[in-house]
Amino acid sequence: MDTRPKITISTLDAERLESLLESLPDGSFPGRDALEAELLRAEVVAPKEIPPTTVTMNSTVRFRVGPDETFQLTLVYPRDADGSPDRISVLAPVGSALLGLSQGDQMEWPRPGGGSIQVLIEEVTYQPERAGELHR
Repeated sequence: MDTRPKITISTLDAERLESLLESLPDGSFPGRDALEAELLRAEVVAPKEIPPTTVTMNSTVRFRVGPDETFQLTLVYPRDADGSPDRISVLAPVGSALLGLSQGDQMEWPRPGGGSIQVLIEEVTYQPERAGELHR
């Protein structure tokens, strides 16, 4: 039985991510299979049908770890990652796992020294579809 939460992505994100995957040489990043699997299991809908609390490409998300710690990241395409600590590439394992989740979902987050922690998607503070910014 699959215990992963349901994910929803837009047709626009699906097309762009499929093009990105096709442009990458085989074996160029270890999370390729995971991202492809996420795209295959996703419900794909028109951008205007994306729920406003769903994480899409270029969404900014506030996470909660425990009762007192929060952090915020923007899910971006690799070309936009630029090493900023507040951005995460969709090609990173955590980035591909984040795509399509919604407020209230939890996910495993790897710790730098090994192991993982549970983080809660507390809020999608910015979502391009909700803002009507579909040409990004």
